[in-house]
Amino acid sequence: MKFFKKQWSSLLFVVVVVLLILPPTRLPIQIFINKIIAFSPSEISQDDRESINDYEWYIKNANGKTVNFENSEGKIILLNYWATWCAPCIAEMPDLQKLYGDYKDKMDFYFVTSDSEDLVSPFLKKRNLDIPIYYLLSEPPKGLQTQKLPTTFLINREGEIVIKKTGAANWNSASVRNTIDKIYSKNL
Repeated sequence: MKFFKKQWSSLLFVVVVVLLILPPTRLPIQIFINKIIAFSPSEISQDDRESINDYEWYIKNANGKTVNFENSEGKIILLNYWATWCAPCIAEMPDLQKLYGDYKDKMDFYFVTSDSEDLVSPFLKKRNLDIPIYYLLSEPPKGLQTQKLPTTFLINREGEIVIKKTGAANWNSASVRNTIDKIYSKNL
């Protein structure tokens, strides 16, 4: 019994490592950890913001229709790059779903993936997500390119990137909502 008391932390560590190695348990554990460490993203200071000058970018919606991102110029935009296999992406999806549900009539949302439609549709159903999905047809404009997932941009009407966050974040936080509300009321 003394041995167990002394070695419990080592035993727990070994169990966690084994669970992370096994494919069926790896993704749920990674998602859980990402949810715990996801914080509200920070607003970029006015002086440090980049602006989007070129909105020309073709993507395909879930119905197969080609959409030009240029249609959102002059609007508030939330652009999220994600994938079905990405644990941080999956961890932040419930918060993004809530944000989309509350703000879909006030701004444009783009959830962009390079995954196949065969993977995305069952993924959305399984997680009860109802968000506007888009598929890459061409390279995004320079200021919106990324190599990491998830990456999310919040862009104001003037084309300034107000928030850029790589990694899981709490997109349903009061600070994000306050930032969007300020943009919407033209105070940001």
